Amino acid sequence: MTRIAFVGLGIMGLPMAKNLVRAGHEVVGYNRSEAKRGKLADAGGTAAGSVPEAVRGAEVVITMLPDSPDVEAVVLGREGVLDSAGRGTLLVDMSTIAPATARTVAQRASEAGLRALDAPVSGGEQGAVDGTLSIMVGGERAHFDAALPLLEVLGATVVHVGPAGAGQTVKAANQLIVAGTIQLVAEALTYLDAQAVELEPAVRVLSGGLAGSAVLERKATGMLAREFTPGFRVDLHHKDLGIVVDSAREAGVVVPLGAVVAQLMAAARAQGLGELDHSALLLGVERLCGRSSD
Repeated sequence: MTRIAFVGLGIMGLPMAKNLVRAGHEVVGYNRSEAKRGKLADAGGTAAGSVPEAVRGAEVVITMLPDSPDVEAVVLGREGVLDSAGRGTLLVDMSTIAPATARTVAQRASEAGLRALDAPVSGGEQGAVDGTLSIMVGGERAHFDAALPLLEVLGATVVHVGPAGAGQTVKAANQLIVAGTIQLVAEALTYLDAQAVELEPAVRVLSGGLAGSAVLERKATGMLAREFTPGFRVDLHHKDLGIVVDSAREAGVVVPLGAVVAQLMAAARAQGLGELDHSALLLGVERLCGRSSD
């Protein structure tokens, strides 16, 4: 049994924390929402009323927060993780944030005597529930080895990808590929529909060829049913593509298609689709074609 502080019990964090409870660990969770804290308690965890209360005495601290400023506030801020955790504590940030922020967190954590990893995830809410996430981990190899037994509770694919910030860089690449593929699926479905092709059989045969992908398999059904309940919201993918564009510019890398997809995601958000699943890029394509009924 490991005593784990879990900060951030949202769509992804809560099921992840529950999986750690089910694996036999002592999990103390904090979220600003009292209701979310209560759900963890109902699952056998312990609800904390503040970050310091959750973190004190923990062997491992896991954070799962929306964006870089949230991680900076919770980890680096006054009465944050670094102020409250003991020396030697393993800090695993599983948020999706800017690589530069992850490197800053790792440096500050090391100065405070903590061991830090950036370990963002892919797989969406269902992957969090099922414990089948893909987890890309940056940081020192020894820290990764220490965290691996816990990460394997949360993910089916757990890979050390390099030094501090590398996990976030790989996650940015993941989000670039996913957004681009969703956009192309949306365009393909609109193209097929405009020519009276039966969409379900078309998707089935496309899935069996080189065009097949996890995105086509997981997202096309909902797109055909026009069901956009969020597994991963447009708002969050918009944030992630901002990370891609900014970090690519810093590295001197040109991402022309990525920049276009970032603009299309921003347009979907501006059209009021931010709370929908990122597969709602389909609605943006239809509006561009004058074919929207929404």
